[in-house]
Amino acid sequence: MHSFTIKDLENLSGIKAHTIRIWEQRYQFLKPSRTETNIRYYSCEELKTLLNIALLNKYGYKISHIDKMCEAELREKILLLSGTEALQERIVNDLIQSMIDLDMDRMEDTIDRYIMNKGIERTITQIIFPFMQKIGILWLTNHINPAQEHLVTNIIRQKLIVGIEGVSTSLKVDKSVLLFLPEGEYHEIGLLFVYYLMKSRGVTVIYLGANVPLNDVEYVVKLKKPDYIFSHLTSVAQKFNFDKFIASITKKFAGTPMIISGQLTQSYQKKIPSPVRFKRSLQEVTEFISAL
Repeated sequence: MHSFTIKDLENLSGIKAHTIRIWEQRYQFLKPSRTETNIRYYSCEELKTLLNIALLNKYGYKISHIDKMCEAELREKILLLSGTEALQERIVNDLIQSMIDLDMDRMEDTIDRYIMNKGIERTITQIIFPFMQKIGILWLTNHINPAQEHLVTNIIRQKLIVGIEGVSTSLKVDKSVLLFLPEGEYHEIGLLFVYYLMKSRGVTVIYLGANVPLNDVEYVVKLKKPDYIFSHLTSVAQKFNFDKFIASITKKFAGTPMIISGQLTQSYQKKIPSPVRFKRSLQEVTEFISAL
């Protein structure tokens, strides 16, 4: 990841592209380069600068004041931000900057400190999910090197697995749920978080993991007879056909309710067969788990 478009900056900072253009004209902190066809592009350092400026501006600092700050003063003001939301956004920005710099030690330390203070569940909901939402658009548009994606997701995956293994609860729910991702779906973090939520609330989990053929799922369903089957779809392979997937699971698992969550459910407009239910947000997922 060596350069960013103005749309990338908008997605990551929350600052509209036309506002970024105005800032460029009036102030000195952004100086984009241009392609031979006169299209703006921005360096990693400019992105990091904009993230800090956008955060200070959101929490009360005027752009004209920020423009006069040196780099050391800018960092100092960022660290002085108070309030829960501001602190969470600062940490999300730290994670983005660590990813840009491929500083995995810093990223891991940031996540570990938050887990120590807030616990794994709040860490996921308050900083990991917002972080992944911000950079998700870059993954989909190939603005992040696959190596960066693997490094980032593996760190988060490891933290979730440790959290799952460390769950200790006196709660016991007389329900079992089979969790899996279909063939072509390797983005396991969402499903692992569902695993953590279910285990911490006393639900029995049968975890098959990512990229599982439906015939294998069918074999385990017949053997273990779970009360529910659950899948979380983030970004499957291009050849994946959502309609065909729904038709297949409806036929294979007719006697078992099937829950699907994740990004792909948010844009699906067709009628959903009765054995299948969509959970289109984290709140809907947690409400489903709480109702088990």
